[in-house]
Amino acid sequence: MAIQKNITIDGIDVPFKASAAVPRLYRLKFRRDIYQDFAALQKSVGENTEESSALDIESLEVFENIAYIMAKHADPENVPDNPDEWLEAFNTFSIYEVLPQLIELWGLNVETQAESKKNIEKLTAR
Repeated sequence: MAIQKNITIDGIDVPFKASAAVPRLYRLKFRRDIYQDFAALQKSVGENTEESSALDIESLEVFENIAYIMAKHADPENVPDNPDEWLEAFNTFSIYEVLPQLIELWGLNVETQAESKKNIEKLTAR
């Protein structure tokens, strides 16, 4: 089951979606592991603040790619096939405002999948 949430970016409500398909979509598009990238990104952001950000370019690119995949998954018809084109729609895009919400959305998705697995085990247990 997918979980969807709108996040306001630069005054625009942008739908984002988390589901079991996201890691595959991310891997196919960027040839990277979203779990490793998410963990590294959380660590990098945790070490910085918006006022004194010293994030490296790779961390920013990983963030943009994760946000793009989750937005494309939520609205495939209106999100361009290229992350650069998608980012052009915004003047500002703060990692410190958007990333915590994406992490929360991803966490809710993982929690929902774990709950489903528990329910399946209850149904199949004898």
